Amino acid sequence: MRLLFVVLAVLLLVPGWSGEERLALLGDRPQLIATPVALDPADPHRRTLGALTYLGGVTLRSLDPAFGGYSSLTVVRRADGDRVTLLSDGGNAVAFTLGSDWRPRGLRFVNLPAGPGIGWEKRDRDSESMAIDPHGTIWVGFEGANAIWRYAPGFARAEAQRAPAAMAHWPDNGGPESLARLPDGRFVTISEQRHVPRARWRGTDGVRLASREALIFPGDPITTTPRRFAYLVAGIYDPSDATALPNGDLLVLDRAFRLPYRFSNRLSRIPAAAIRPGAVTRGALLATLDAPLIHDNFEGVATTTEAGRTIVWLVSDDNQSMLQRTLLLKFRLDR
Repeated sequence: MRLLFVVLAVLLLVPGWSGEERLALLGDRPQLIATPVALDPADPHRRTLGALTYLGGVTLRSLDPAFGGYSSLTVVRRADGDRVTLLSDGGNAVAFTLGSDWRPRGLRFVNLPAGPGIGWEKRDRDSESMAIDPHGTIWVGFEGANAIWRYAPGFARAEAQRAPAAMAHWPDNGGPESLARLPDGRFVTISEQRHVPRARWRGTDGVRLASREALIFPGDPITTTPRRFAYLVAGIYDPSDATALPNGDLLVLDRAFRLPYRFSNRLSRIPAAAIRPGAVTRGALLATLDAPLIHDNFEGVATTTEAGRTIVWLVSDDNQSMLQRTLLLKFRLDR
């Protein structure tokens, strides 16, 4: 009776939990389903998209409730296939190897071992961008905290972190959406929403352009001081990721949303010589991915080299919504 009285007293006097729900974590039994998709649902044989050739793609699904929301990716070419790592905007990572049959092998689920905050809420692990070096070291950009963290290969442990003063005023929901490591060891990040102060542009083609503040780190962003430059994007688009090409050019993925519920993406190429402190840069448009072609909220881009050709990979963030999909697409860059 005394125990019952204590239990009743606790239920009556202690208020119910009204805080944020615990951030969903991936389980220890990885499972993944890959289903092939066409570039053009109305013409499954279509392969050309601007300067790109479509090499294939899949929609990815898992029974794990934490699966989804992938905002960035890295792809490493290996003898047994392409090792793909997807990182969600909740700090969950999925890694697997793809061969020519497009069937995921060597599947691994992992949650970031550390990051901004305590990791209870989604905003503590709002990981929006990712870059990797040849040794497997990984850098992750976090929105909200406007910080960059460095992790050991495979996200084995967090090694160091930094919130650069130059990113302090970037919007909480518009910070380092992109992060790219250039072949010469420099890093580039572009704010999703932070405009260059007092700057307005219109292109020679008449397109109204919006500016985004960007940073160049001369080396590891944890230990080096960045310099600013400006990235110009078509007015309705926002930069959602970037990656380096083998020659040092920067490939930028821009994203737009239109009602009733449609996404559009553009891929643009910035010459290596234009990536310098104080520059105002606009990329040359390579391709636009929009309806009636396959389209979604593509937020991640990566490149590899295959038989001497540059390969471009895209992943979409499904926002864990029934109206969207996790799509992984593969293209060859033809020019």
